[in-house]
Amino acid sequence: MSRPAPGSDRVIVLGVDTQIGLTLIRELRAHGVQVFGVGGSPEAVGLFSRDLHHGSVAPRESCARLEHLRLLARKHGIASLLAVSEPDLIWLNQHRADLPELKLLIPDQRRLAQVLDKDHVYRLARDVGIETPWAVQPESYEQVAPLVPSFRFPVVLKWARQNEIMPLLRPHGVRFEKYEYCYDAPALLATLERYRKVGRYPLIQSYCPGVGLGQMIFMVEGMPRLRFQHLRLHEWPPEGGASTLCESRSLESEPGLMERSVELLRRIDWVGPAMVEYRRDPATGRSALMEINGRFWGSLPLAYHAGAHFGWYTYAMLGRGEDPRQTRYRAGVRCMHTSPELRRLATILLKPRAIQDRSRRFGRGAAVADLVRTLIDPRTKYYVFSWRDPMPALMDGWFILRRAAVDAARAILSTLRGRSRRRGA
Repeated sequence: MSRPAPGSDRVIVLGVDTQIGLTLIRELRAHGVQVFGVGGSPEAVGLFSRDLHHGSVAPRESCARLEHLRLLARKHGIASLLAVSEPDLIWLNQHRADLPELKLLIPDQRRLAQVLDKDHVYRLARDVGIETPWAVQPESYEQVAPLVPSFRFPVVLKWARQNEIMPLLRPHGVRFEKYEYCYDAPALLATLERYRKVGRYPLIQSYCPGVGLGQMIFMVEGMPRLRFQHLRLHEWPPEGGASTLCESRSLESEPGLMERSVELLRRIDWVGPAMVEYRRDPATGRSALMEINGRFWGSLPLAYHAGAHFGWYTYAMLGRGEDPRQTRYRAGVRCMHTSPELRRLATILLKPRAIQDRSRRFGRGAAVADLVRTLIDPRTKYYVFSWRDPMPALMDGWFILRRAAVDAARAILSTLRGRSRRRGA
């Protein structure tokens, strides 16, 4: 791969709060790019990386945030910006005209809206021969209630547009749930009843057994310039969600499905990185589409450690107009997200009944042994921890412990106040 001269390339990365932004910092710096990281809080893990050239915390208010980015660009001669989260991508697209100093290396609003629309994605997927779950999007309780007895259970409830629904749930005191499992009609009706006061309902989707399979593809002019895939070995929550332990798999392991994923992105006219996410049933070998992540994904550290550098490709191709050309990545590389992996283990050991997917069985001894083997294996890589760049992991651990201590103190104070009130009564 060609590299720019040291110090000649500079880029802003908006959203260095998680392992995704941290990985972009490390990866771009390895290719000679100076990274100016912008976090949402002083606890952003990327702000503590030795590979970060300059770090700052963005104001929350939109106008002040825009001015913060403009000042960075003008003061340091920065021409390009990368972003991590969907809310930031949406916000940047709304303010493209307000950032003339910067080339936004992100999907435009037209393409982003397509991948965020699950119904649209599923229709296109079926057209190219990809299996999709059966799904219903309720418009009202009255509309869907008569249909519920005919559904095949279990079903899974998930929000088609998570970023839009979260602010609508809070005023009604309704907790956001990424996934909910319902095993019969009364349970589904009771769950839908909870959302009547909100007036918005999650997507009802057929249950797809198996494990997560991600196919990551960088598209330019209808062609896949970089491809990578992984299998999720562990997830949080345990029944399915974000990967906590994943493994890179060779492109040859799913050639037909990869070609269909490329064609799906081609139908959307996608440009840049995306992950096409499936649920793969090892018993049948069938893979059902879950969604398209039109952004950098949570398991980006695995791709980085395996040698598939999507952040560098995005900067090189969309920012510099150069084609680095794909080198073969390493299959069999494992990567762990330590804190949610420990939460997963704690759930399996202490609260197995909290696992919603009743078809999944996790042995306590096997779960402990698997974690120990992974931790002592010198080949294991990590989402956050790195021996050459340890401060992000150390500070992340400190912030987690500090929040846990504060929560425990609040719980104790609440208990003591409750006892005091009862005595006074």
